[in-house]
Amino acid sequence: MKKIVAMIIGGSHAEILTRVIGFSEIAMAIWILSGIWTRLNALTQIMAAGRASAAAERAAVQKAVVWFDRRMGPILGTNKRVAKADFRYFDDKHNFDCWDTTRNTTSLLLVLQEWGLLKHHAVGDPKYRGNTLVLQTPHNTAVLVDRATKVQWVVDLWPRGYLQPPDVMTVEKWVTED
Repeated sequence: MKKIVAMIIGGSHAEILTRVIGFSEIAMAIWILSGIWTRLNALTQIMAAGRASAAAERAAVQKAVVWFDRRMGPILGTNKRVAKADFRYFDDKHNFDCWDTTRNTTSLLLVLQEWGLLKHHAVGDPKYRGNTLVLQTPHNTAVLVDRATKVQWVVDLWPRGYLQPPDVMTVEKWVTED
């Protein structure tokens, strides 16, 4: 390789350029084999549909959460996950409680935000509801904040089963749900 590079550019820079080419080939192989581009491309395409408006972006976020669920469910063993699972189901290996879904959904939303895929929303702090005095079970969820109106929207995967889109509604409405 060094001889070929030396014939093209001369011998004085052949050594360093040969090393740069070698390191670049290794980096490209790692990049291709890791599948990073494929994942970024899939999420970029999903979120592109949401660029038109805040409502469209929330719908795209639902699809991104389903994409994440489809990708991670078989790996984590949660592809048999049922809606509203908690300690009473005695199946922690296959189900997420609301704490798990809140962490995972918030993490995905933070990735979307970091990659610049959220135009109309920012990731907010997770929200909590529950009052055992009125028989409302404790629950928490991920939150998006509309950049223009400052309205907070929940992205709640826990009430849905595997590959079902998460609930998306205002926090104001969500706190009244059971």
